[in-house]
Amino acid sequence: MAFEIQYFHERVYAEVQSWPVDVLADYARLVELLTEHGPSLRLPHSRAFGDGLFELRPRGRSGIGRAFYCFLVGKRVVVLHAFIKKSQQTPDNELKMARKRLKELMHG
Repeated sequence: MAFEIQYFHERVYAEVQSWPVDVLADYARLVELLTEHGPSLRLPHSRAFGDGLFELRPRGRSGIGRAFYCFLVGKRVVVLHAFIKKSQQTPDNELKMARKRLKELMHG
């Protein structure tokens, strides 16, 4: 059974849809792999951040996207936060937002 992708909020989905077309195309490919492989998806496509937080790592000629996600019971994947990466390292504020939403999702 495949995993089902959901978005924390419609703004997260809108952010992903606003990405450059080449990054969005890679994101679509990675989401397909994620629905098929779930937690088994690893680098270079996905990376674990600990405490149940993961990042999907789409890229294209025009940039690099990041989408933080988590797994829920019932083979559900929730995309918590997404952004276009502008520096080598993931900015702290982006990671904090993803962790905040993860906590909110898990603990109400």
